[in-house]
Amino acid sequence: MSEPRPGPGDEPFAASMTVLAFDFGEKRIGVAVGESALRSARPLSVISAADNKSRFSAIAALIAEWQPRLLVVGLPAHPDGTEHELTRLARRFAQRLEGRFGIATTLVDERYTSVSAESGLRERGLSGARLKSALDAAAAAEILRSYYDTASAKTRTGS
Repeated sequence: MSEPRPGPGDEPFAASMTVLAFDFGEKRIGVAVGESALRSARPLSVISAADNKSRFSAIAALIAEWQPRLLVVGLPAHPDGTEHELTRLARRFAQRLEGRFGIATTLVDERYTSVSAESGLRERGLSGARLKSALDAAAAAEILRSYYDTASAKTRTGS
């Protein structure tokens, strides 16, 4: 597992591949799905299971259904980039995903993705309970878009 990087292969978007993205939280995990060649990202679901066994069972079902070649996990941090406890937990979650499912997993800076997701949901007229229930999956879609942007920038600059 590593910091933000292109997916499997040298050209991250040359071959189409399905990607699952996760907005990790202690109570809920937002999930989004995307297609690398199209740079698409859409909210998929929210996993609200309290225990790890149930959480990973739900993730296993999504992996079986979507057959992703890459997993992307949002890495939370303070606005200035310093890490906190949830950063450590998100890293551990990403390591578990890669170890359990054997799928390449990468971390992406998720600062402000929830703010962006909430703004987008409000623009579509969601509020209250409907907004709250959609927010985590929408944030996961923002994380996936951020991954695409980061991977494309690295490809353009050759880094």
